[in-house]
Amino acid sequence: MPPLLKLILSRLALGVVTLLVVSALMFVGIELLPGDLAQQILGQSATPDTLAAFRAELGLDQPAHIRYFEWLAGAAQGDFGNSLASRRPVADLLGSRLANTMFLAVYAAVIAVPVAITLGLLSALWRNSIFDRTVNIGALSAISMPEFFVAYLLVLVMSITYGWFPTLARVDEASSLLDAMYRSFLPALTLILVVIAHMMRMTRAAIINVLAAPYIEMARLKGVPRWRVITHHALPNALAPIINVVALNLAYLIVGVVVVEVVFSYPGLGQLLVDAVANRDLPVVQAVGLFFAGTYILLNVAADILSILSNPRLRHAR
Repeated sequence: MPPLLKLILSRLALGVVTLLVVSALMFVGIELLPGDLAQQILGQSATPDTLAAFRAELGLDQPAHIRYFEWLAGAAQGDFGNSLASRRPVADLLGSRLANTMFLAVYAAVIAVPVAITLGLLSALWRNSIFDRTVNIGALSAISMPEFFVAYLLVLVMSITYGWFPTLARVDEASSLLDAMYRSFLPALTLILVVIAHMMRMTRAAIINVLAAPYIEMARLKGVPRWRVITHHALPNALAPIINVVALNLAYLIVGVVVVEVVFSYPGLGQLLVDAVANRDLPVVQAVGLFFAGTYILLNVAADILSILSNPRLRHAR
């Protein structure tokens, strides 16, 4: 087997093992929650016979490890059980909300990734200039502010004060693309301002680090323009850390939208997770948590593989 293929397969296997460990920890954490789920759902007036029958219906009368493996086997086939609150299949609830979350994440990523990389390149090109210092101050300010503060600030300025955008991002299947983009602009802008700073600063740092290499100095001595040195020589050799930080922030755009979706009442997975926690709808909590963990692990594995492919020095095991 070629070393590169072996290295990629090992990363994929490590991702699968990590997902299994995360699913087990998540199941154990839910099991350790205080209180009786059947008692909470049926109320204090439930009789012992009713509680016993309801526990048997939910499978709570079985040992925890058996319930875990049954749930894992069902999840592997796309069957997450039924919601305790609505009695609907969890997969149906995830499907309707997943499209909204993915739309918001793609909306923010299409704007944030090219803008962040461009700002990072320009900051490295004009290092220590007024532009570089201004961009860095803005990036540090964005990193320092939590998502909910950025969201409420945007609502205050762009919705309440000027009335440019709606306060609540109500999006449904009947909404057209332009209408959905208009209604979800504020949550998308919140995510953009949060993630763009990390990507920009990592791009700047990676480019500046490569610019200190001897071959870059030789290119400068030959009279190669500075912009060409950065785009043709520095950027290709700085792709590995840039790919990593972009993948991490893309993962955040999908799994870190809980606060943003709650602030704007956006009908995505984050809002679904908060509602499920409030209603103690454990099948939905487990399904959404597993999806978030799987997405985060998958994007990290993809970033690792792309970093290996983009850097010849990483393609051979040492």
